[in-house]
Amino acid sequence: MKYLKVITVAGLAASLLWQIPITATKAEEVVKVKTHEIRKLSVQNKILHDDLPRFVFNSGRHFEYPDAVRGIYVTGHSAGGSRFNDLVKLVDNTELNAMVIDVKDDWGQITYKLPKDSPFAHLAQNYINDPKKMLDVLEEKQIYPIARIVVFKDSTLPKTRPDLSFMDGKKIWVNGRGESFVNPFLKEVWDYNVDIAIEAAKLGFQEIQFDYVRFPEGFEKRDNQLKYGHGDYKDSKEDNVQKRVHAVTDFVAYAKERLEQYGVKVSVDIFGYTATLPEAPGIGQNFSKISEHVDVISSMIYPSHWTSYFGIAKPDLEPYNLVREYAKLEKSKLNELKNPPISRPWLQDFTASYLGAGNYQVYGKEQVESQIKALHDEGINEYLLWNAGNKYSPNVDYTMEKK
Repeated sequence: MKYLKVITVAGLAASLLWQIPITATKAEEVVKVKTHEIRKLSVQNKILHDDLPRFVFNSGRHFEYPDAVRGIYVTGHSAGGSRFNDLVKLVDNTELNAMVIDVKDDWGQITYKLPKDSPFAHLAQNYINDPKKMLDVLEEKQIYPIARIVVFKDSTLPKTRPDLSFMDGKKIWVNGRGESFVNPFLKEVWDYNVDIAIEAAKLGFQEIQFDYVRFPEGFEKRDNQLKYGHGDYKDSKEDNVQKRVHAVTDFVAYAKERLEQYGVKVSVDIFGYTATLPEAPGIGQNFSKISEHVDVISSMIYPSHWTSYFGIAKPDLEPYNLVREYAKLEKSKLNELKNPPISRPWLQDFTASYLGAGNYQVYGKEQVESQIKALHDEGINEYLLWNAGNKYSPNVDYTMEKK
């Protein structure tokens, strides 16, 4: 319970005296002031219960949460181009019911135009020419809209604010793919991303999905070589691993709190292998701690991305076994939590030919259904399909109810 604080007592008293008629007697003034003082004390001691309704922003849009989210990934280019109509038909004509749409993409760019007076106008690309019209279509079809916000992988912000990134000498550090990251230790970076998420919520997106909620891969090998600020974690006595874990977890908790009044769910994408470890030391992801602060956890469990961790020598060739073994492990970890989030893993709908001959197979209907069935057999009914080019396998049974 919380107590209501009265911070304008003098102002209230002055206001009341101002309203006393000029013709009132001194005695009448004293009575009025004393009455006011009694009421004021009554207000001061009034207890407010935590369950009182809070203000919640209303975008004016109405979406029903599906029986179970079964979604596909959609880039800004696809959402704003001719492919959007094809993807809508795919979802509308199958058991699919959701789209994860890039709002802030992998390069840190916002995928639709913003007003010139917006603080994020310089980030805006015209990939989605009319986001309101796009959401009109999704609302009409009742396709559940999820806004993907790529958080700490960002090659745009460092161009104007290198102090919010990692410096390698006098240059902004980039990874082997030429990508930059911004610093998860800095609250200014947190607010930057949450403010973008709020704009998406105002548009009518029903869920905010944060991706790349982590430090760069292998950061533990360069954390003492790069130059960067530690923000509020500067004076922490913890080692660097725990500092990173706390920074990432604290961001998620902070984002969840700030987005609460917008009535959106909050989800986080996380490396699948993170669930197999107490915590991933380099990138700062702790599966259980992050899961405590979200509505949905989406582990990326693409078979092609695993080694022989589960005793499966070539995981890409055994999608059912890989996904089922992961699901068993994840369930045991989530069951340890008091209020576990919804499990909604990312599944593979692409061919990982980069693994080399003998280590991969062409993914299509059979391979996608195998992954869905593996989740279903472990009681997990929500999932998302990833294909970077948004080309999804035809004729898939997305519910596996007949299998």
